[in-house]
Amino acid sequence: QVQLVESGGSEVQAGDSLTLSCSASGGNFRLLYMAWFRQAPGKEREFVARISWTGGNTDYTDSVKGRFTISRDNNKNTVTLRMTGLKPEDTAVYFCAAPRGASGYAGSTVSDYYYWGQGTQVTVSA
Repeated sequence: QVQLVESGGSEVQAGDSLTLSCSASGGNFRLLYMAWFRQAPGKEREFVARISWTGGNTDYTDSVKGRFTISRDNNKNTVTLRMTGLKPEDTAVYFCAAPRGASGYAGSTVSDYYYWGQGTQVTVSA
């Protein structure tokens, strides 16, 4: 059983930067792909970014490429999402997610992930 707790959400202005953190416990963190998803009001949850076991491979949705950076610290069991150049359309609840399975591998769809945090709100004002 993996527990995930996000933090760092806030209300900011367009163009600002913000860093989200996710702390994991209860599992072997370094054996898990990790990801960030977001969900805006009235919309489906969507993939934002994911990172491989050692952090050597990352993947982003097109709308955040060049602005967001995902990273992880396997010694601290944390995954971070650094967001720059924030836009009003980035407003959403951001969720940290981890897969379940022997390989620890996960793709970029919601169904690839089993463990979810409670989410942290990011609001970007124009």
